[in-house]
Amino acid sequence: MVAIFGVLVAITLAAIGFDLATAGDSRPATALYKGPFVRVGKTLVAYRQWGTSGTPIVLLGGAAEPSWVWHDVGPRLAARHHVVFAIDLPPFGFTERRGPYTLTGWVALVRGFERRLGIHRPLIVGHSLGAGVAVGTALADPAGVGGIVLLDGDALPFGHGRGFITHVLVYPYYPALYRLLTGSDWFVSKVLRNAWGPNPPPFGHDVLAHFEHPFRVAGTENALKQLVAGGIPGVSLADLARVRVPRAVVWGTKDDVDSVGSGKTTAAALHVRLVLVPHAGHLSMLANPSATAAAIEREAVLAG
Repeated sequence: MVAIFGVLVAITLAAIGFDLATAGDSRPATALYKGPFVRVGKTLVAYRQWGTSGTPIVLLGGAAEPSWVWHDVGPRLAARHHVVFAIDLPPFGFTERRGPYTLTGWVALVRGFERRLGIHRPLIVGHSLGAGVAVGTALADPAGVGGIVLLDGDALPFGHGRGFITHVLVYPYYPALYRLLTGSDWFVSKVLRNAWGPNPPPFGHDVLAHFEHPFRVAGTENALKQLVAGGIPGVSLADLARVRVPRAVVWGTKDDVDSVGSGKTTAAALHVRLVLVPHAGHLSMLANPSATAAAIEREAVLAG
């Protein structure tokens, strides 16, 4: 018992020391990302843009995904006569951490972003967590949406009823573990490889930094606790059946994060066929950007 107590004290002291040593790592988003940004209500929203004219497309990433994940797909779509925007949905990417992080809040942010930039009836592509936001936007304002694409995301809620986890995310252990893992090339690379699919390429620090730096945005630690407390929001299968805008479900054939079976269920609820992206896991836009862009382009043409 004394030995266990001693180990616990040592871990606690080490955690406190690490927390103190890394306390200054958090920075404003504007110090970590050069932009562009646009203010939507009280929130400073980070985004990327490709192209200047054509059918508008809005890309929404999933959990822990900065808008950088679209860096290969965005230009391909812009080359096909589209103006493309990729939004950082908070508390991820470089958008200011201002909750609550709910489906209603995200939908309002997307609609506000569109108004601020004069985007009219876009095709909205939601990856993973972003799929629920795409559906939520289509249900909230069907006349304002040209169509939706659910990419590797079933749009259903996840993690509800697990808010008790936040009771163990306490100082000094949670900050220390959070900062250690989100700043570790080894850990982030392992997560990225698992989500990539077959034959992931080697990831250098320059690539991993795109995922690590957003975790340094001020307020992210507490924001993630808020999100975990409520679970990942989404819609129901009955809600999916109410969608009336042009719609598609696109899925990586080797997705082990959200199974192809989930994609089939969602496609059936939306009354569409499931479109498969070969040689891709959960991160279809990174693993096979050409096929992913082509699938999105087909729906953009239909929506336009």
